[in-house]
Amino acid sequence: MFKKYILILFIISTAVVAQKPQTIAYVDMEYILENIAEYNKAQKKLDSKAAEWRKQIEKSAKEIEKMNADLNNEKILLTENLIIEKQEEIHIKEIEHSKLQAKYFGVNGSIFEMQKQLVQPIQDEVFNAIQQIIKKKRYDFVFERSSDLMLLYANPKYDISKTVIAYITKSEKEREAEEAKLKKQQSKEALQKRLDDQKKRREEKESKVIHR
Repeated sequence: MFKKYILILFIISTAVVAQKPQTIAYVDMEYILENIAEYNKAQKKLDSKAAEWRKQIEKSAKEIEKMNADLNNEKILLTENLIIEKQEEIHIKEIEHSKLQAKYFGVNGSIFEMQKQLVQPIQDEVFNAIQQIIKKKRYDFVFERSSDLMLLYANPKYDISKTVIAYITKSEKEREAEEAKLKKQQSKEALQKRLDDQKKRREEKESKVIHR
C-alpha cells in the first residue's frame, strides 16, 4: 500500500518542480508507524484478534486430525458403510475448516476488513502528512527507504521521518487538548446544573415555609 503511495508522492513532487535546484528527501514508513501511538494500539488489537482466529483454526485442524486417527484405529472393527459414513463426516469437517480459514484470512476476509478499518486510516493520515510537508518544503522527490527503489546510501539529513511524526503528533495533541477542554466545560456545566437544581429546591422549600 505504501509503495503505491510513494509512487503518487513522486508524481506529486515532480509536478511542483520549478526553475530551481532539485530537492530530495526520504521517509522510513516502518519507523514512522512504530512511533505513532494509535497505530501501535490498532496493530495490537489486530494481532490479538488474528491470534484468536488462528486458535480457532488450529482447534479445527486438531479435531480433523483426531477424527482421522480414530478412524484408522477403528477401521478394522467397522463395516464398510460405517467407514464411508465417518469419511464423509471428516470430509464435511475439512470443508468447514477451509471455509473458516477463508472467512478469517482469505481475500477480503475478516483480517483484511479489520486492517482496513483500524490501520488504513492511520496510513492515510501519514500519507496526507507527507503531502503537506512536500507542499510546505517544496520537495521535488520523496522516496520510501524500504521501497523497491534501490538506495545504496541515504544521508540522514534527507530523512524527514521525524518531521512527519512531529506533524502527526502535533495534530494528536491539538485534538487531545480540545477533548480535554470539552470535558472540562461539560464538567463545569454539570456542576452548575447541580448548583442550580439545589438552589431551586431551596427556594421551593423556603416558599412552602412562608406560605404556611
